[in-house]
Amino acid sequence: MALKVKPLGDRVIVEPAEETETKKGGIIIPDAHKEKPQESKVVALGTGKKDDDGKAIAFDVKVGDVVLTSKYGGTDIKIDGKEYKILNSDDILAIIG
Repeated sequence: MALKVKPLGDRVIVEPAEETETKKGGIIIPDAHKEKPQESKVVALGTGKKDDDGKAIAFDVKVGDVVLTSKYGGTDIKIDGKEYKILNSDDILAIIG
């Protein structure tokens, strides 16, 4: 699926992973109090950073990678009814797998 949004600079658009609800001890946590997932899938890359000489610095991730993101980084957006997050490439902590 092609997004209608193209991030700028060193920004990346990720789609948060689906949460699997696990109930321990029969306690149900309301959606408002659940932690946001830190695992996401990269769906779009920006144009990238430039070094002091104006040369492009390659991204460490590619579209399709599953990554861990910082808990409070980025901006939540909604496109065609789906939740996404735009964040700086520095907010990506690790590639999973």
